[in-house]
Amino acid sequence: MIRSAFAIATLAFAAGCAAPAPASDSQPAAQAPQGQCQADAAQSLVGQQLSSVLIEEARKASGAGSARVLRPGQAITMEFNPFRVNVEVNRREAVTAIRCG
Repeated sequence: MIRSAFAIATLAFAAGCAAPAPASDSQPAAQAPQGQCQADAAQSLVGQQLSSVLIEEARKASGAGSARVLRPGQAITMEFNPFRVNVEVNRREAVTAIRCG
């Protein structure tokens, strides 16, 4: 359990270190910049059991550049990162919320 949590945290950290894609001038103005989180697109994952596949699905669906898992009682940084999706879980590792930040 601890190994899988460590692996997930390592993958989320590594994803956050990836270089952002260059901006394109042909991108429509109404679309969010590439890599910026849009959590509404990942809300269908709420209620599902946490897995590394689900974390990647949340990241891709939201368009975020990185993802992190937030567990009950866990210490977290409070800076807002518009390019990160937060997957909040309960003690049973079921997803309770998906938010940007």
